[in-house]
Amino acid sequence: MEPITHFLTGACLGRAGLNRKTALATATLTLAAEAPDLDVLSSLKGSAFGFAHHRGFTHSFLGSVLVAGIVVGFMYAIWRLRGRKTREPNLPPRWGLLFLYAYLAGLTHILLDFTNDYGVRPFWPFSEKWYAWDTVFIVDPFILLFLFAGLILPSFFSLINEEIGVRRKGPQGRLAAALALLGVVALWGVRDYEHRRAVHALEARMYEGIDPIRVSAYPYWWNPFQWSGVAETPNFYASTLVDSLAPGVDPDGRMQLHYKPEETPATLAAKRSYLGRVYLDWAKYPVTETEVLDSGGYVVRFRDLRFDYPDRGGRGVLEAGVALDRNLNVVSAGFGSRWQRAANISGSP
Repeated sequence: MEPITHFLTGACLGRAGLNRKTALATATLTLAAEAPDLDVLSSLKGSAFGFAHHRGFTHSFLGSVLVAGIVVGFMYAIWRLRGRKTREPNLPPRWGLLFLYAYLAGLTHILLDFTNDYGVRPFWPFSEKWYAWDTVFIVDPFILLFLFAGLILPSFFSLINEEIGVRRKGPQGRLAAALALLGVVALWGVRDYEHRRAVHALEARMYEGIDPIRVSAYPYWWNPFQWSGVAETPNFYASTLVDSLAPGVDPDGRMQLHYKPEETPATLAAKRSYLGRVYLDWAKYPVTETEVLDSGGYVVRFRDLRFDYPDRGGRGVLEAGVALDRNLNVVSAGFGSRWQRAANISGSP
């Protein structure tokens, strides 16, 4: 998920009652809920290296221990710089409990990222397998609405109480934050139900007279009942819209067929490259396109049909490419316009 959802989730966890046990709880939970995305710093070594390590160690059960330690260490440093002062002097920080809170917030980050179609590797480094629920888009306005409401509405009512002379002691907003988190969980249940209906609709039909080998459905951000469906057959992939309310497949007649290209020395060389191995390990429905250059070299482009929505034009942001010379040596590779020379993409330090 995008950063705002993670921050808001951590803040709601604190407001839901955890901030009553120790000082600095809400701040720790809020930071720790987004901290796993510090792995974006790996992209400083290049887009291929960054892609290989994104949602890796910091998004794993083991790595969350280290991330939680970093967050609590940061909070301890801030606490010391502030002269060991907190908002409520009678509620001191309990560092062991704050570490558990930070780890819990890190787990919510993994869970939220698991709900979308990019996926996570929670058992890294013991297993490189990707897991994805495929039910929530990376930006979900309904989840944002729940979380914002859970944090903002109590403040609004507090202002009203102050106007009428009613004051309450201690942290406010416990019920609203808890309801917001429950609302997110309920939304997951609805999206999972609709996702299953979309998948069953894809499985129930034939594609060019052929039964599918496997099918998947991926969410849209603005419509919880519209899905991007992908069906694989022995010779091609079919990408199409799915309406889970009907349920119906290809309601607008926009189905696209992507025939599986034959392997060539160029595609095999690109797939053996560092970027190729990383991309194919992550992709679920990978397709390649090969361009022959005037110099005798090649450009092999990779894309994953998970992100190839049939009602959108242009190339996806997660497409990658490998440039080869005429001898099939890797010259450069990267994502979009972020291409690197071969010397920098081997993956070695």
